[in-house]
Amino acid sequence: MGSDGYAPAVRVVLFTGKGGVGKTTLASATAARLARSGRKTLVVSTDPAHSLGDALEAELDDEPRELGGEARGLFAAHIDTRVLLGGAWGRLQGHLRVLLAGAGVDDLVADELTVLPGVEELLALTEVRRLAETGPWEVVVVDCGPTAETLRLLGLPEALSSYLERLFPAHRRAVRGLLAGLAGKREATESAARFDRAIDALDGLAEQLAGLRALLADPGRTSIRLVLTPERVVAAETRRMLTAFALHGLRVDGLVANRIVPDPPPSLRGPAARWLRERHAEQQTVLAELVELCDGGPTLRTADYAAAEPTGVRALLELARSVYGDDDPVAAGHPAPPVLGVRRTAGEGTALDSEFELAVRLPGAERGPVELARIGDELAITIGLTRRMVDLPSVLRRCTVESARLQGAGTHAELRVVFRPDPTVWMR
Repeated sequence: MGSDGYAPAVRVVLFTGKGGVGKTTLASATAARLARSGRKTLVVSTDPAHSLGDALEAELDDEPRELGGEARGLFAAHIDTRVLLGGAWGRLQGHLRVLLAGAGVDDLVADELTVLPGVEELLALTEVRRLAETGPWEVVVVDCGPTAETLRLLGLPEALSSYLERLFPAHRRAVRGLLAGLAGKREATESAARFDRAIDALDGLAEQLAGLRALLADPGRTSIRLVLTPERVVAAETRRMLTAFALHGLRVDGLVANRIVPDPPPSLRGPAARWLRERHAEQQTVLAELVELCDGGPTLRTADYAAAEPTGVRALLELARSVYGDDDPVAAGHPAPPVLGVRRTAGEGTALDSEFELAVRLPGAERGPVELARIGDELAITIGLTRRMVDLPSVLRRCTVESARLQGAGTHAELRVVFRPDPTVWMR
């Protein structure tokens, strides 16, 4: 408890990276280090591969349990989405079918409509939030799936909130009146009661999604660590992921370059020594690019190539020591600047010659391409395969897009979009 009597908010750190780069090992090592420092720590896996137990050399299931011994204070679990699918989600599906049936949708079609895309991943993330907010943990470390899957997963709460609002807008009174007009008094009362239960379930889901989004988008509580190996292809994907996470308003506070090959001594000769020197030189070139990319942004750390995969708490603690040194693994680091900002660049008051600039922080995006589309009161921003609908501030909704440009580099890259008043709606 703090001096004001309130418990500090739990810290959530999500580890992700391209498959096979060692994210599970580094997530486990970080969690072990945190527990050793005296903080009650939970490490969980949302990765269907479930290799967390292998890294910790422990038998895990969906219930968090303390590992004990050298890992005192460290709790671990695998999240089993099959159990979650058969529980609360199954009940919610039933309520959704009630709504669709009331709208005259055929049962078979209703079954298809209630299978929401990505629901298993969403349930896993919801379970992470539940564990974080109801358990005794100070830190929750999450071993996520590969980066592309993680990006889709972390964008689901916002996407599904929009989906639910479009599919089931909150018009309770109107629908209750419709149901009453289609049946007798008793039938109408029963139909209205079923509808109310369904709406209550949807409201509960909407609240969960809003809470999940708030947790993920809070840079003071949640951050992402990208694990990579220093190879050009992987580094290029890391740059794209930095941009994509920022576009979704999610903070990446650290990169870990894993499996760094040492520079062999000059006395070493032969084909093996030549390969080591070439590999070392290539990695150092990529690391220099990553240092430039992270300037003023995420902390870049490295982990040396080990002769054997570190497994078990003792080996993981040794790995964590080499990565973090004496630093706190969840130190705040650089404050995250706001993703969106609006400023007036010309004119005053309601003058038609006013000009406004929307700045969107997109680290790593200086190489483009970026696509924009105005859709009603939203601006669709597309970078590669990532797209986000940005709600425009009220002043920009009465404006038209005049131009757009990318400026800056690395973590300082920004998209600048210029707006000018639309005379047909500006003064309305």
